[in-house]
Amino acid sequence: MRVAVLSSGGKDSAAAWWWAMCQGWDIRYLVTVDITGGDSWMFQVPGTHLVEHQARLAGIDWVNIKTKGVQEEEIKDLENVLAELDIDGVVSGALRSDYQKSRIERMAERLGIRSWTPLWHQESREHMRGLINNRFQVFITSVSCEGLGKEWIGKTLDAASLEVLETLAETFRFNVDGEGGEYETLVIGGPHLQGTLELTGCVNWDGVRGSFEITHVQAIA
Repeated sequence: MRVAVLSSGGKDSAAAWWWAMCQGWDIRYLVTVDITGGDSWMFQVPGTHLVEHQARLAGIDWVNIKTKGVQEEEIKDLENVLAELDIDGVVSGALRSDYQKSRIERMAERLGIRSWTPLWHQESREHMRGLINNRFQVFITSVSCEGLGKEWIGKTLDAASLEVLETLAETFRFNVDGEGGEYETLVIGGPHLQGTLELTGCVNWDGVRGSFEITHVQAIA
């Protein structure tokens, strides 16, 4: 099975990518939708250019698709590029967005290929604990909800910090998997990569929300 994995560089994309590897499939491409207009109806915006470094560590071709993020146009821009690739299907890390899942499935149907969303409706804690148990290095690149302070920016999750995150999610009533945009992530290591990414940068914090500004990335094989 020849597939392309839709990847933003974050934890959900990484988990879907690993799932496809476990099926023994031929992962031909990592495909990133690069939003140039500042916002998107269905794709992650910040940090997606870093997928290029993940692709190099994995030895997979990276396809970067620039689009303004206009509703319906962004999925068409993705479709036009996928139509040129030699693939049997597309794998995505959609968790609970019906909007995202339905549009990808309809696109795949038009292209005559399959669509897989292996994380669909996976329980939040099960998903997060599965990442840690399978040695994914999940780096938090931004936070934007009550309960997550400056100290979480630039943190790489482990079993202990995930336990704290779960407690905070219960207390402040946010999604522990970040599905509501409470935080964004970049996976810097894991079973799907042949090495790790080392990030250099600084924390930007306005007292309510903040992000990690990456100034340098080094791939360590």
